[in-house]
Amino acid sequence: MQQHSLLQTKLYIPPTRRELVSRPRLIERLNAGLDRKLTLVSAPAGFGKTTLVAEWLAVCERLEPKVRATWLSLDEGDNDPARFLAYMIAALRTVEAQQESASNIAQGLLGALQSAHPPSANAVLTSLINHAAALPGRVILVLDDYHLIEAQVVHDALTFLLEHMPPQMHLVIATREDPHLPLARLRARSQLTELRATDLRFTSSEAAEFLNQAMGLDLSAENIAALEKRTEGWIAGLQLAALSMQGREDASRLIHSFTGSHRYVLDYLVEEVLEHQPENVQTFLLRTAILDRLTGPLCDTVRFGETEIAGRLARAATPSGDAQRAGTGETRSDRGNGQAILEMLERANLFIVPLDEERRWYRYHHLFADLLRRRLCQRQPDLVPKLHHRASLWYEHNRFVDDAIEHALRGLDFERAAVLIEGAAEELWLRDQHSKLGRWLDRLPAELLLVRPELCIFHAGYLFASGEHDAAESSLQAAEQTLDTRGDSAMVCPGSEQERPDVSNGQKLLGRITATRAFM
Repeated sequence: MQQHSLLQTKLYIPPTRRELVSRPRLIERLNAGLDRKLTLVSAPAGFGKTTLVAEWLAVCERLEPKVRATWLSLDEGDNDPARFLAYMIAALRTVEAQQESASNIAQGLLGALQSAHPPSANAVLTSLINHAAALPGRVILVLDDYHLIEAQVVHDALTFLLEHMPPQMHLVIATREDPHLPLARLRARSQLTELRATDLRFTSSEAAEFLNQAMGLDLSAENIAALEKRTEGWIAGLQLAALSMQGREDASRLIHSFTGSHRYVLDYLVEEVLEHQPENVQTFLLRTAILDRLTGPLCDTVRFGETEIAGRLARAATPSGDAQRAGTGETRSDRGNGQAILEMLERANLFIVPLDEERRWYRYHHLFADLLRRRLCQRQPDLVPKLHHRASLWYEHNRFVDDAIEHALRGLDFERAAVLIEGAAEELWLRDQHSKLGRWLDRLPAELLLVRPELCIFHAGYLFASGEHDAAESSLQAAEQTLDTRGDSAMVCPGSEQERPDVSNGQKLLGRITATRAFM
């Protein structure tokens, strides 16, 4: 690589943005991490990683003793180790140039790297480390967009640098996904400071300042709170919402309808997130988008069905076990590894939120889930009911009856939903969960509900409690008519030596109707 081929703009520290919202709580954490080797700022696209680090460096310029900072914006081409090292050296040259008596050692290193017979990567790094150790004062090196680095040789080079870095040097990595570096070891040694999406999300006060001052809006506290909740503090989401509200008088209406299908959000998430994923990951995301909560076995069942999961071990043993599934982008080796994919998505910061400390349950960011569901309905509308059916089966088998009912209803499998509701209705009623039961019953088609007397009785109780007395009486009458049409009556069941009368289910329901009407 010739010296003139180095792009100097990759070494510029981004200027402070006009609409900057100062974040002293995060600046304080970054300052506290200066005595450690590495600061990792890892979060999905649009969480303000670059803006925050640039603001912090501006603050560091005013610190005493003097802190010198250098910046390297990475791109795909930096997977070439020679190019990566050349830019690392060039970045340190900018620090060297800030000294009154620059030694220009970095210039010599760069020349050696660009010679016909360049030294090994470790030799270059050793010289670079020795050079950095000779620099006076504290030095901060920022590597931005590190998620674009995939070459293991570059990860190894940076690991070598971290292990032998001089004490006055501090490395900052801004990335959309966790780098392949010894983070666990650094964490155990208290040499790592981490800022993640949960830290970078705008608080309510920061959202208010951003929307009303930086973006020039005049939103009420109620509207700001609603938008902050909808975007989950995602800075890019707030900015996209603000752009769409400028010049409009119906801000409240837009805020309450703001979803991942909004054109600005849709374009951003598709271009910056979804289209950068491999085809099998896109397929995983779309097929699991119907779920409010994600766990490995559930994702496997929803993607492939229970029959597929039961037979995956046998298929894995066949020579074609890794063959591509036609038209899906998923390989047979993807089957049954839902938990591994979820963990990978978390490491990649792909808008996924862990729901427990064991990392067994997750959910998608609300706006991201909106996008995925919309895209699924556009591309494969016939698949949606099947996915909900599989989810309902999994939840039922694992005794999550509420979720089983919910997915049956979402999948428009009303017969299944009615059966599940009948099995759970009495317990829900006894636990005073009348509203939940009533909402489910309201979602069933009337013609299906009216031919199920037990559900009619519970529905009558719910309607009466809601003040709909006439509707409650009509529901009881429908139950009576169905029982009369079926001809349910007392039955005589044979016993071992003598027959004894047994009250049929129909008679029990008639008794409930009478009791409910008396209560009403």
